Amino acid sequence: MEKVRKKWSLLDMPTEGMIFIVLIVMCVVLALIKPAFISQYNLSTLIRTISWTTIVAFGQTLVLLTGGIDLSVAGVAGMSGVISAYLMVNTGMNPFVAIVLVLVLALGCGCLNGILITKLNMVPFIVTLATGSVFTGVIYVITKGSPILGIPQSAVKLGQGMLFHVIPYPALFMILSCIVLAYIAGYTPFGRYIYAVGGNPKAARIAGIKSGKVIILTYGICAFMASIAGILITCRLGTAQPSVGSDWVMPSVTAACIGGTSLAGGKGKIIGALVGGIFMGVISNAITILAVSTYWEKVITGIVILVAIAIDRFKALRNNEI
Repeated sequence: MEKVRKKWSLLDMPTEGMIFIVLIVMCVVLALIKPAFISQYNLSTLIRTISWTTIVAFGQTLVLLTGGIDLSVAGVAGMSGVISAYLMVNTGMNPFVAIVLVLVLALGCGCLNGILITKLNMVPFIVTLATGSVFTGVIYVITKGSPILGIPQSAVKLGQGMLFHVIPYPALFMILSCIVLAYIAGYTPFGRYIYAVGGNPKAARIAGIKSGKVIILTYGICAFMASIAGILITCRLGTAQPSVGSDWVMPSVTAACIGGTSLAGGKGKIIGALVGGIFMGVISNAITILAVSTYWEKVITGIVILVAIAIDRFKALRNNEI
């Protein structure tokens, strides 16, 4: 008997692949319409802007894969930037030591989220909303609403420096984070446990997977990534602004969703978050260089999210996954 070949269509591609194609087309069109888009200054600015939220999106992706969500990333990022600056400026602590201590603190804060969710059986949305408010409160308790000035030049280089005068350090951190987390998610037992917990929690427990520990560590990693982003942008600015990272929650979730991560858990890739983060960054940059009102950015972002989720649901229905 002759095998019936399935007709290939664009919908057979992974979501991140579809978005990548759209991204390439969009960049080519922008370069033709506005040559300034591919200028060194614009590309450097674009890459840095993408880096902050995409680093946060990597951690958010892991949390979403478990079926949860972390609304505290903005608070953790801002708190990390403020505390690291406070330690460097007000106590004279070595910048490297200060940054390491803050990263460990952020890891602990993330694990606390996971403990509250798993041990007390609390809803992730409510837990992280509450802890995010606490972390934001800490920022204003320390700063009294004023920026912390005088960050040492050795720390400022982390945000403003460039590798070989080509790659901004924040972009380098983004690339390295993507490689490490993509490897963990795709090629380690812990990564398989994350997908199992998010895909079918009951089956994961029956299989002997310690779901609680997986979720706690996942939230810890998410906070750790948010902390890296918060510290990097603080070093970039040279001051610790109380408002740093305050609007990073939505972009971090958006980048993950556009990149194919399911809000229901168990489906998605770190590389998808990278593609999604770049996609959103290019849209934001396009609005600026085309002199379109910035008020349209949220409208366009919302439409893109709805289209991405709709395509994902349609593909699931088409493949009889739901």
